[in-house]
Amino acid sequence: MKKRFTQLFAGLTACVLMHSVSAADFPDRTMKWVVPYAAGGTTDVMARHLAAEMSTLLGQTVVIDNKPGAASIIGATQIARSAPDGYTFGTADSGTLAFNPALYSNLTYDVKTDFTFIGGLGRMPLVLAVNPDFPAKNLNEFMEIVRKDPGKVTSASSGHGSPLHVALELFNQRENVQLLHVPYKGSAPALQDLMSGQVQSMFVDLPPSIQMINAGKLRVLAVATPKRLDVLPDVPTFDELGIKGFEAYAWQGFVAPANTPEPIVTKLSTALNTALNSDVIKEKFAAIGIQPMPMTPAEFTAFAKSEGEMWGGVIRKAGIKLD
Repeated sequence: MKKRFTQLFAGLTACVLMHSVSAADFPDRTMKWVVPYAAGGTTDVMARHLAAEMSTLLGQTVVIDNKPGAASIIGATQIARSAPDGYTFGTADSGTLAFNPALYSNLTYDVKTDFTFIGGLGRMPLVLAVNPDFPAKNLNEFMEIVRKDPGKVTSASSGHGSPLHVALELFNQRENVQLLHVPYKGSAPALQDLMSGQVQSMFVDLPPSIQMINAGKLRVLAVATPKRLDVLPDVPTFDELGIKGFEAYAWQGFVAPANTPEPIVTKLSTALNTALNSDVIKEKFAAIGIQPMPMTPAEFTAFAKSEGEMWGGVIRKAGIKLD
């Protein structure tokens, strides 16, 4: 018995020592960043900018692995099922962490148990835009029309359960109005129909729409942020216009598999936040309408939990289910 105990203790000690050495030497090989969306989109662009900076900071290459499909579930599941050694991590957005648990009854990952939360990446402010020919020139006029004809004013989104759709439902609930939701398969066709007048309004995020806004192809009535945006200094906030505390963003976060060792989490978090606070990333993000969102692991964990509770409530009240 004593011999077996000694062998067991020696084995555990060896494991602890190997774990410590691997954490101290981390990283010593190429790392993989899983992006749960297709190449070329905003999520992919954000990840590639940050991966380049983090590669330099960590001294190892960070490669992007695009795993699109199923509302980010495919990519999120791959992250969750990877080894917790710090060499596989990825993007988890508001859909992954805050919306999907309320939208799907049988997710292939569990937000509460399958991830280690590393930090925030960035957020894309949402704005309420209308077709330039729509008769409302400001938010007050828009609200008069919406209240006069409940369910008649159409509002597009990039799809059922998307940040744009959920923001619309929050607006309906907060203001007790009935904008008619018109879902599309992605932002691009929705924006095209908004510009052509096939639909009348839409909550849009800035990266895919800022050029259209600047070109006068869309009219922005209000921004869903606490303060006015530098890129749209003349557009008031909802708060300024009397709709107090109305905020909505599409945001991105950074996660690793559950049980990733704390020393590795600290290294990844430090590299991520150093990159997010760099002038290079600030300039690149600003150019596409993204606000950097540096957070400690604890801050991001609390943030994601709060977002899940708030948006989950909106989704359940609206009766949105995707399975």
